[in-house]
Amino acid sequence: MHPVIRLHTDDNVAIARTALLADTPVADGVVTSVRIPAGHKVAARPIALGEPVRRYNQVIGFATTNIAPGEHVHVHNMGMGDFAKDYAYGRDAKRTDYVEVPATFEGIRRPDGRVATRNYIGILTSVNCSAHVAALVADAFKRHPFVGIEPLAAYPNVDGVVALTHKTGCGMAEGEPLQLLRRTLAGYARHPNFSHVVVLGLGCEVNQIGAMLKEHNLTDRIRNMDIQAMGGTRKTVEAGVDFVREVLTDANHVHRATVPASELKIALQCGGSDGYSGVSANPALGVASDLVVRNGGTVILSETTETYGAEHLFTRRAVSQEVGEKLVSLMTWWEEYTRKHGAEINANPSPGNKAGGLTTILEKSLGAMAKAGSTNLVDVIKYAEAVTAKGFVFMDTPGFDPVAATGQVAGGANVVCFTTGRGSVFGCKPAPSIKIATNTPLYRRMEEDMDVNCGTILEGEETVSESGQRIFDLILRVASGERTKSELFDFGSAEFAPWPLGVTV
Repeated sequence: MHPVIRLHTDDNVAIARTALLADTPVADGVVTSVRIPAGHKVAARPIALGEPVRRYNQVIGFATTNIAPGEHVHVHNMGMGDFAKDYAYGRDAKRTDYVEVPATFEGIRRPDGRVATRNYIGILTSVNCSAHVAALVADAFKRHPFVGIEPLAAYPNVDGVVALTHKTGCGMAEGEPLQLLRRTLAGYARHPNFSHVVVLGLGCEVNQIGAMLKEHNLTDRIRNMDIQAMGGTRKTVEAGVDFVREVLTDANHVHRATVPASELKIALQCGGSDGYSGVSANPALGVASDLVVRNGGTVILSETTETYGAEHLFTRRAVSQEVGEKLVSLMTWWEEYTRKHGAEINANPSPGNKAGGLTTILEKSLGAMAKAGSTNLVDVIKYAEAVTAKGFVFMDTPGFDPVAATGQVAGGANVVCFTTGRGSVFGCKPAPSIKIATNTPLYRRMEEDMDVNCGTILEGEETVSESGQRIFDLILRVASGERTKSELFDFGSAEFAPWPLGVTV
């Protein structure tokens, strides 16, 4: 097997399959001049000072010094730079090739017609001041299978009672920050994966429960309680526990039935990315995304700051100029937002990303966007806004995974697919989360946390298409009730993280 991967003939760098020693042949007449870490870039030809560095046949940065063939290409000799982007709105949009006989899964059809993949009872909080009380209510129903404690044993169709708490809800402006928080909470309150929901508040917070329920027309399945009005912690916990006991029988009266894959709304996430993310797991997830769309379903890509620099490739796939311009306007907003706070978008690659071989946000974005496959961009929406379109949808979110996924699930995602190269552990109740490893050493090291190994692509054991089909098949099984590794560890409540936009006062 060749020691490097060159993704396009016009690329002037190649990716090390494994750690390469000096004097390893990597291209015609090119040998490594130094040790190249696994997943990192090696120059395949001379790259002059200021010349674009190309990967995926796209610009990922610029040489900050002359780079000789065989040299390690990374933060010490490559950086960001400006280059022209041709948005070419809609130029590459094409008719979607839908399958003749759509795939199916075993889902839970709610009375309003929506389909759930899980069946939880939810405890939401309007403010951080009610977080502990919410946790106490959920703890009364917490499973401890290793010691034989199963408080929901009589309710086998209920997946659990989950408290989703956060750090805000007061000390905030009543403008966009409050609207965003309420939109997020409302999205969870109406999520089909919750059979019933109780919202707990303190009573004097900015985010008044009554106003939130009225603003978002939340009436069905929702109970609300204020600690101050209820008479304190103990009485509120007792009332919360009574509520759950009251609805458990009704929540348990569900059954799974065969439903079309068009009911899937898949959140696409990546975290702890490495140099292999854009080579193995992300393209494989992109194949699975195309299969979801071709079967009539929806995929939701987010993390605007991890699309920066590659947005012109999405605008070409937009179904209209209006949709494409929405995406470009998000990039402009983020440039101003980060500038105003003394930051820069290129600060997004984390130390772990860089240790794994990623150098700039351009390189990270080009790899991250592969998760969305190749179908048309049909809509661009705000954070936590309800996803109504079928196909590939882009949601505006930060790049921080818990915040991004929280917005996607608030928008209606009923399964999360999460690729990782460094080893992120994650869950996102009430939606199940599938973890996809980019390389085999990671998968073997963290097999208890990873559901899929895409290192098979790097090793030549499987094509990207074969791996993508395998992911799609797993999505159908998980949507039908098969437990993911993160669910076995009970991940998914602590990771609830609404975007804390605005100033805390």
